Amino acid sequence: MAELPVVPGDDAAAPGKGPTAPREVPAAPGAVPASRRARFPRLLPRRWRPLMRRLWPTTVRARATAGAVVVVAAALALASVALLGLLRAGMLRNAERDAEEQAAAVAQLAAGGRLDRMRAPLHGADFVQVVNARGRVLRATPNLAGLPPLGPPGPPRPGTAFHTWRIRPLGGEHRQRVVQVTTQTPDGLVTVYVGTSLRDVDAADDTTTAALLAGGPLLLALVAWVTWRVTGRALGPVEAIRAEVAGISDRDLHRRVPVPPTGDEVARLARTMNSTLDRLESSGIRQRQFIADASHELRSPLTVLRTQLEVALAVRDPELWPELISGALEDTDRLERLCSDLLLLARIDAAQPAASVRLDLGDLVRDAVDARLGDRVPVRVHAEDGIVVEGSELWLTRVVTNLLDNAQRFADRRVDLTLRATGGPGTRTAVLEVRDDGPGIPPADRERVFERFTRLDDARSRDHGGAGLGLAIARDLAAHHGGTLTAEPSPTPGARLLLRLPVAPPSPSPSPGGTGGRQQT
Repeated sequence: MAELPVVPGDDAAAPGKGPTAPREVPAAPGAVPASRRARFPRLLPRRWRPLMRRLWPTTVRARATAGAVVVVAAALALASVALLGLLRAGMLRNAERDAEEQAAAVAQLAAGGRLDRMRAPLHGADFVQVVNARGRVLRATPNLAGLPPLGPPGPPRPGTAFHTWRIRPLGGEHRQRVVQVTTQTPDGLVTVYVGTSLRDVDAADDTTTAALLAGGPLLLALVAWVTWRVTGRALGPVEAIRAEVAGISDRDLHRRVPVPPTGDEVARLARTMNSTLDRLESSGIRQRQFIADASHELRSPLTVLRTQLEVALAVRDPELWPELISGALEDTDRLERLCSDLLLLARIDAAQPAASVRLDLGDLVRDAVDARLGDRVPVRVHAEDGIVVEGSELWLTRVVTNLLDNAQRFADRRVDLTLRATGGPGTRTAVLEVRDDGPGIPPADRERVFERFTRLDDARSRDHGGAGLGLAIARDLAAHHGGTLTAEPSPTPGARLLLRLPVAPPSPSPSPGGTGGRQQT
């Protein structure tokens, strides 16, 4: 018997077809694993680092394009592997099904002792060979005439098995999927071999692989081009915003960045940038106006003080010196108060925090009134007890003092201070009302009086004093403590100012109680 011209192959794939398991090579002692070389680029050779730095994308547009290409390439590779696997598995199942049906039919004939009725292979089967337990060929199709048994030597094993072989007489360029069925016959065990060509499977595999290899780079190039163009169009407004902001200096804060009509994140960024520029411009205008007003307010008492000193130097009469020195001291006090106010405003604008403690607001108001000496009109105080707030005692006293100074400046016969608490538990608000019986504040000026260096017509007299900073400082200090200061309509003639401050939550430790509400004049 001639040697069987059969080359057995692996069930997964033949040599040169499909993926093959990589051969594992033991790592050399002390070698760095490849995974660590990928994760730690510092371990790469130094000569590669400059090249990697040059190839690494540095712009958002390039990084977005590179990221899109990498993601699509990974997805395309996974999809290609899955597609090839599913295609190969599906076509292989179809081939096995046809061959298995043919093998089952021949095995049934062999089991009934009717091998002589075996016909030519049906569609989907290339050859049939029947071999007994002693290795003798009982039946074979003409294309296997004279060939030895296809199976390996040894006793057959009952059941069904699948093999992939190359049989040269049938065309070695294509593989054959062989179905082996072993059954019991009256003469003993018989093995039926039915083979079907994998020509169509290999052709479909090769065609699909070639299509993927040709179409993959084209798809990646298209993705790169589209991503580059789209990111360029998306980042174009950002570059316009950057260029405009780079050209804005402190002298042309009126300029604004272009807002694209897209309504997306870039448009919101442009609107936010314009809002920031609006605030910067307003801050610059306020700062310049503040400097001009402060310079003007400082220049007036300095001019008067200089005049008085020059007069005192020119006049040699000692009897006039006390009057001149008294006037100079008044202007010096005015300068000192103005400088103190300016320093306080600078501290408030810089958001410098002051020491915050729990205070009984009623006691603070009464102490501030008691400390005043020489008021032109009497002050009547009615304050509820137990109204506790958190804040700076010095700054809150300054708020009450400024409100009293303003009321004293315009009152005719009286000034009323009323302290009460409104709201429920957890939302209580302390309300301090300061009322006078003066000319009042016109409705159009109820917000303007809180602007810095703002004085209404009735307050422009130098005899009244003040630089127009008292109410502005009081409102800023109230806002610093989380409260508000407003000018509201009064049911009686005169001005009515309301200070609102949040009441502090109850303290675990008992706080000293007040002395009870009281009326004083």
